[in-house]
Amino acid sequence: MSHDVSGELKRTLGVFDAVVVGLGAMVGAGIFAALAPAARAAGPAGAALLAALALAACVAYCNAHSSARLAARYPASGGTYVYGRERLGPFWGYLAGWGFVIGKTASCAAMALTVGAYVWPEQQHAVAVAAVVALTAANYGGVQKSARIARVIVAVVLAVLAGVVAACLTSGAADAGRLGGPWGGGSGAGLLQAAGLLFFAFAGYARITTLGEEVRDPQRTIPRAVPLALGIALLVYAAVAVAALSVLGAQGLAGSAAPLADAVRAAGAAGLAPVVRGGAALAALGSLLALVLGVSRTALAMARDGHLPRALAAVHPRHRVPHRAELAVGAVVAVLAATGDLRGAIGFSSFGVLAYYAVANASAWTLDTAVRGRLVAALGLAGCAALALSLPAASVGAGAAVLAVGALSYAARTRRRATG
Repeated sequence: MSHDVSGELKRTLGVFDAVVVGLGAMVGAGIFAALAPAARAAGPAGAALLAALALAACVAYCNAHSSARLAARYPASGGTYVYGRERLGPFWGYLAGWGFVIGKTASCAAMALTVGAYVWPEQQHAVAVAAVVALTAANYGGVQKSARIARVIVAVVLAVLAGVVAACLTSGAADAGRLGGPWGGGSGAGLLQAAGLLFFAFAGYARITTLGEEVRDPQRTIPRAVPLALGIALLVYAAVAVAALSVLGAQGLAGSAAPLADAVRAAGAAGLAPVVRGGAALAALGSLLALVLGVSRTALAMARDGHLPRALAAVHPRHRVPHRAELAVGAVVAVLAATGDLRGAIGFSSFGVLAYYAVANASAWTLDTAVRGRLVAALGLAGCAALALSLPAASVGAGAAVLAVGALSYAARTRRRATG
């Protein structure tokens, strides 16, 4: 399929900036938000939570490997929306884009609820809605998140997380025995569900592949940047999970609304709790800003292609932003943030994003007959399916229903075009 290249974006990002962009999307609010619901799903054994983290990382690696191979072959903006269309056909590209939009819209709600949980837990929903309204207004005026802003946020968040790890592991409250626990209280299904929820914290590495048009030498840069960013994120997450478990235990972690703030308080460093809350809020706001930008731009592209209402393809004449798409996304996210809960938002988001990566792995399978590439793609596809179906039943039901609505809508439009 040929495409007009006259409007290509400028290639300015090297390996370092690409890694920073990926870390900015991953080492953000996910680690502040996903640990508690994952601990509830994993059961009373701290080791089960760590095993779930490893499993989520393995599936993320397979997805990242497949995505990096595809991005090197198709270095254009759009990610799996492009890969599915080129390798599997228009429907699968559309379904991947639809899964991305619904999954990342739920991610926006999860980030907003994380802001509320750490800033003012008693008014979590009100703070979440206020955050969505404020960032939607900022985006409407043309605010963009650059790699430079990502560097600042990554540096601050990593410093906060390092403080959490140091405070917990050097305190008298730390107990390595809490990393074990009674495995009999958990289950295989709970372990898979915990991995599915923790996958939410890894999903940001795709930001590198969706910036394919803006990366220098993408065939070399993207395959190097994606595993680097993923590996650094895994090391950070593992250190934070071990530190929090060592002072709170799995059950204490499961019952916490703001787990890392509670962890430093339990470690006897209560003075650090406001810093942790501030770091979590900053990370969530940064993620929310980037997510709203990404979802609204994907909605713009799908509207231009006729997969969403064409009215959403409008670009503001002065601010040069997809203002109708941004307002629509902001309105939906505000409703979800006002009425949903954090675990539900994370579960729904993970389902949509796992569906997106299932299409990516299926697309990567068609690239060539290399045994390693096909094996990784097959493992990634199977892992996505297993984690998606193990999520909370409400998340699976709602996610499947929304995907079905999208598929039916696509079929109806295709039929109208064929008969029109």
